[in-house]
Amino acid sequence: MQFVVKRDILLKSLNFVQGIVEKKNTLPILSNVLLQLKDKKLSIVATDLDIIFYDEIKDVQIIDEGSTTTSAAILYDILRKIPSNAELKFDLKSENRLSLKSERADFNLLCIPTDNFPTFTDEFEGQEMTINNNRFLKLLNKTKISISNDDTRHYLNGVFLHITEAHNRSFLTGVATDSHRLSSSSLEIENAKDLNPLILPRKTVFQLCSLLVESKEQLTMQTSDNKIKFRLGDMKLISKVIDGKFPDYRKVVPTANDKKLVVSSKDFINSIERVASVSLDRKEGVKLAINKDNVQLSVNSANSGEGNENIKADFNSDNLNISFNSKYLIDIASEVEDKNLKINLKDSVSPVLIEDGSDKNSYYVIMPMKI
Repeated sequence: MQFVVKRDILLKSLNFVQGIVEKKNTLPILSNVLLQLKDKKLSIVATDLDIIFYDEIKDVQIIDEGSTTTSAAILYDILRKIPSNAELKFDLKSENRLSLKSERADFNLLCIPTDNFPTFTDEFEGQEMTINNNRFLKLLNKTKISISNDDTRHYLNGVFLHITEAHNRSFLTGVATDSHRLSSSSLEIENAKDLNPLILPRKTVFQLCSLLVESKEQLTMQTSDNKIKFRLGDMKLISKVIDGKFPDYRKVVPTANDKKLVVSSKDFINSIERVASVSLDRKEGVKLAINKDNVQLSVNSANSGEGNENIKADFNSDNLNISFNSKYLIDIASEVEDKNLKINLKDSVSPVLIEDGSDKNSYYVIMPMKI
């Protein structure tokens, strides 16, 4: 196995691999990346057994076909430190030693034969759906903030993707909740009748966001009984989906919150950031004393003091006091595109609905804290 490839091309692919391979793995082969030379292209494969990442590099000079696996982290680290646009010469000297030469640098990397690398079937019977990259990235960014970290309820550890109907139009809707907050975002889609509801795992969501930020290729999605495949040009990401039933989230979305607070998104975020500075671990909640034309935000920490600040607001009801986890509020407010936040309240203990005036297909629900 011998080939020559440009450093920048291979580094881009290995950058994505870093998010897939497990650094501390009981199976050493899963820390490795598979390099395969066949059919005039270099294939890059990485997996943690739940997610598989494939990439193809066609801009490669193949001297001798073959395949091997080597440490993904070490190869990536070496390439990062080699000058941009350098030529890399790879040569498999034996089944467990790969030579890498570049200008004045010379490395010998340990390998594990490809026999030990997991093999996968790539059979998807479902219809391939084309999705707008930017809108899908936006949907994932808006929902991933509410993914749960609670392993006892594994079905909340991802984004619930399903088809919803409204005004005779079909939408691909993503929802995530950790039972303290909920995010929902939708994008209009055609030919979506075949998609069965599924839960996309957290790691897959974050990896997919990385790919979508970097790639301008057309995104397609295809599902099978327990897997989902995303394709972006020569890259493929195949993932298991979470086995479990997502709760009926519609039950917790408030419909009778008639007290409306409108506040500048930017002022709101900055103000919370400032008053929360007195709390070292950000565990203390932020208290909102809401009046007709202003909101007083305050954080009181038993260990380090208190912070107070007033910002302008527009409230259509009598004074109301309510408290929230400051991080949750900032996460949600940061995803709202409109310059103003529309916060719909009922009382100081009921769920609160936050709407985005610039994105009618997204909303957030947040539970108040008791302070």
